[in-house]
Amino acid sequence: MNIFQKSDALYLLAFFLILIGIGTGLLLIPAAWMPSGAGATGDVAEGLSIMDALFIATSAICVTGLSTFNIAAFSRFGQLIILILIQIGGLGIISFTSILMTIPGHRFAISRRNTIQGFYLDGMEYNPRRIVRNIVAFTFGIEAVGALFLSLAFLSLGVEDWLFMGIFHGVSAFCNAGFSPFVSGLTEYTTHIPLLLMLMVLIISGGLGFIVLHDIMRVFLKKKTHLSYHSRLVLILSAGFILGGALFFFLIERNRLYSGMDTSAAIINAFFQSVTTRTAGFELVPQGQLSQPSKLLTNLLMLIGGAPGSIAGGLKVTTIFVIALVMMRKPDEYGDIKVFHHRLTTDTINKAVVYFLKAVALLLVSIAALSFTEWQSGADFEAIIFESFSAFATVGLSLGLTPELSTAGKVVIIAVMFAGRVGLIALAFPAMGHKNYDITYPKGSILLG
Repeated sequence: MNIFQKSDALYLLAFFLILIGIGTGLLLIPAAWMPSGAGATGDVAEGLSIMDALFIATSAICVTGLSTFNIAAFSRFGQLIILILIQIGGLGIISFTSILMTIPGHRFAISRRNTIQGFYLDGMEYNPRRIVRNIVAFTFGIEAVGALFLSLAFLSLGVEDWLFMGIFHGVSAFCNAGFSPFVSGLTEYTTHIPLLLMLMVLIISGGLGFIVLHDIMRVFLKKKTHLSYHSRLVLILSAGFILGGALFFFLIERNRLYSGMDTSAAIINAFFQSVTTRTAGFELVPQGQLSQPSKLLTNLLMLIGGAPGSIAGGLKVTTIFVIALVMMRKPDEYGDIKVFHHRLTTDTINKAVVYFLKAVALLLVSIAALSFTEWQSGADFEAIIFESFSAFATVGLSLGLTPELSTAGKVVIIAVMFAGRVGLIALAFPAMGHKNYDITYPKGSILLG
């Protein structure tokens, strides 16, 4: 059997690598960057380097938001390329599976059906093609509504190209990408509450997952009487992290970073910081000016991320929930844990633990590698940790290290962004032709702790 027939994981990796290659090539077109544009510095003023083009293309496809220089340095054509890359990368696995389904004569294997059906639960939908259509419809529908409101907000603020800015930020927010064509990002709009509220609605919607959005719609249309267990859990956990994070940031930063704001602006900024860390990456205030406790919480929220089956990155709220349960409760004699009148099976627990351990290992490798590549330039270890968390969780927030990265450091972050967005998903794909052998091995006894 050919190696490329063994698992869709290899197809997925190849798909994203091809997209990154195409995106890099398009960004290198002279018409894509603006030599004397606002924010153009260094290599950009002389021409975009291959490494920077690769970095930004990877960041856009992986909906991260980290960039080695200001996105305002690109022409409208270049920004449009970035926007398209964000949209394709945001849909991610759906873009990938859509292509698989449209290949003439391509047999749609059971494993691929299971991959797509993983976006839905409890018999909500079984037809893979319908699942893809629903997700694409949800994505474009929510983005269109968000872009309309954002465009009107930018128009009222007197922003040039308000329509393009509305569309760009609508897509970037829903896809949790964090890119902004403004020279100073969103830092000029820290007190514009309607604009920030719309951005938060888009970010949260993109981070809830299509399962939850579809479930909410079915309940709203009275096609079912109550939300699924998964949806209720995701909504409770997401609300808890957002509210808890906002309260923490408000209490810690009210007399520091938010001291120059009135109470309403301080509250909305605290909520925005809590929401944007859930892999969106828009920056209202310089992250380097946050207090040490706020930086710690930002790292934790970035690591947690959004919901499974969503555009958001990170470990996912349900994984963290299961890991917390494993730490606090002992499984029963069957290896299951009972919570909220439901039973989490051994299979679910094992998957969460393995996913968590792989993610932590990748994060530690990232921090170690970045420490080796950046120590000679005097990079602060705190900034290295922050950058690694942000890249792995595909967030896009930074303490200012990104533009200062060495070539080797850029390679490390590119690899971490790719692994954080694609690698862990690919590892979860079922292998085609996998065989189970009924072999019982003798019990191995080892000491722990």
